[in-house]
This record gives sequence, C-alpha cells and structure tokens, in this order.
Amino acid sequence: MNASLPTAEALRATLAGLLDGLPPTQAAQAVDRLIASYRGTTPTDAPVLRDRSDVVAYAAYRMPATFEAVRAALGALRDAVPQWTPGTHTDIGGGTGAASWAVAEAWEEAPPHTTVLDWAEPALALGRELAAASGVASLGRAAWRRARISASLRVEDTDLVTVSYVLKELTERDRAAVVTEAARAARVVVVVEPGTPDGYQRIIAARDRLVAAGLRVAAPCPHSRACPIEPGSDWCHFAARVSRSSLHRQVKGGSLAYEDEKFSYVVATVPEDRLRPAGGSAAALTPAPARVVRRPQIRKGQVLLDLCTEDDGLRRDTVTKRHGALYKDARDAAWGDEWPPA
Repeated sequence: MNASLPTAEALRATLAGLLDGLPPTQAAQAVDRLIASYRGTTPTDAPVLRDRSDVVAYAAYRMPATFEAVRAALGALRDAVPQWTPGTHTDIGGGTGAASWAVAEAWEEAPPHTTVLDWAEPALALGRELAAASGVASLGRAAWRRARISASLRVEDTDLVTVSYVLKELTERDRAAVVTEAARAARVVVVVEPGTPDGYQRIIAARDRLVAAGLRVAAPCPHSRACPIEPGSDWCHFAARVSRSSLHRQVKGGSLAYEDEKFSYVVATVPEDRLRPAGGSAAALTPAPARVVRRPQIRKGQVLLDLCTEDDGLRRDTVTKRHGALYKDARDAAWGDEWPPA
C-alpha cells in the first residue's frame, strides 16, 4: 500500500509492484504490438487492449505519460477556475485509469467520486487492481464499468468528464458522438490527445463541437473563437516531463531517466452560472490572457515568447531586462504556461 505517498509517486510505486518479475522482453514484445496499433491510421471498432499481457504492457508503456499529460491539462483548468471543485467525475475510455489518478491528485483535498468507463474488461480489471493497491482512498472507491465507447454511449450527468487518448481509436462518427455526449452530460470536459498533427486535428474538431454545444474554452486557448493557426501550417501542442523507472526504460528501449510527452488538449466549461458549487456562488471562469505555445528562447538579455493571445492571435513578444520583474518571469516561463503569470 502507498497511502503515505503523493499520487504521482504512488502511481510509480504501484506500477513497479505490478511489473515486478515480468520479463522485460515479454513486456517489450507486447509494447511493440501496441505501438503498431496506436500508430496505425485506421480507427478500430474493437478494444486495442485485448488481454492481460497487453494491459500490463500498456500500464508500463503509457500510464505515466498519460497521467502527466492529463495532470497538466487539469492544472490549466484549476488555474482558469480555481474555486471550482467537481463532486463527480467520469473517465470515458479510461482504460487502466491514468486520468483518474490525475483527477485524484488535482483535488486530493476533496476528490470527486470517479466512474471509469471502458469497453476492455482486462483494462478495467487491472485498473481496479492498481487502484486497490494505490492506497489512494478516492481511487479505491472508484467504480469501474464496462461500456462500449461509441455513438451508443450514454453518460450519467456529472461534473467532470475526461476523454484522454481515446478519440484516435474511434471512427469519425463515434468521435463526434462521444464528444457531444460528454458536452451534454458534464459541466467541464477535458479532452487530451497525442501532440501530433493528427492528434491536434482531433482536438480542434472536439473543441469546435464543444463550443457549438454552448461550452466555453477554459484552456489552453485564451478565447473560444477559431484557432488562429492556419490549417496545415502548424499544430498546437505542449510537453510534460515524465519520470521513467528502470523497467520503463527497459520496456521502451531508452536510457534517460525521463522523457517528454507531447500532447494536445482542450478544456471547456458550461457558462459560469452553471459551474455553481452546491450551496455556493457561481465560479468565475478566467482563461489565460495569453498562452506560451513554444519553448521560450532565452538569449543574452532577452527572452522570446511565442504566444497565443485573445486579441492578436499568434504573436511573438520580446521581453528584455528593461521590463524589470517581467523579465525574470519570462526567464522562468515554460512551454504551456499562461502569460503573464497570475
């Protein structure tokens, strides 16, 4: 049990216990199969995770990275609506529950009741096992339910929905239907996809659908208008640093103690009057005035910041020592941060 550990460390410790004794070559072979599936261009109408060996390999290969990407998206949500706390959470296509671990950490002082929906029973079974071993009380109370993630999905009304690294597995029709259902059911929707050109396109399609359903973009964009990136010219994505265990390095064939997970995401909320917590006042939604959309370039006496802004679209700001305290803030700024810092 890992009751004394913060959630991120509990996840690493729990995965290490799960994978202890598993031959790295066996895990690596399963990871190779999964990579082939995830890099394919044809959506599937069947679960990618078929059996326990696939699921264990997935846990080693993907859970830490998915956790960190969702963790970053939830951090942006909390910055935009700091006084809002979800009472319930539904993780659509949650698999082994990485997003649910991130939610448990984000609101560890008052974690929501989580329901994980997935169509792969082996993934749900391992998710339950990991949650029970975590020592994190809210994960231990989570409900794990089998559901077909498709146009037929119906979700009970909930405060928060997460949909992470799921849309690629679906047909275009099912993607649209799942996002629409999430928008209907939730006060806040968080969608995360790989930080690739096609992952960004799925995020833009989801963003458009969420806005059309009446939701407002809370992050990463400073507005709910059309993305200022010219189609085909670039894509919006960010990076999260992922610590890698020794077994993780063996499974993925790497030597570094970390890797950077590239991801794209969108967070959208219902209007402020519907974000009202039980017995409380309306939660104020304050998107970032601008977002750093590339790694800051630090040069002698100046910092170059590529920003997405509400009024000017994409813009590069040069911050120099003449800007005083703002220059120090610029030197400390990271890819994905709001600008200027709150």
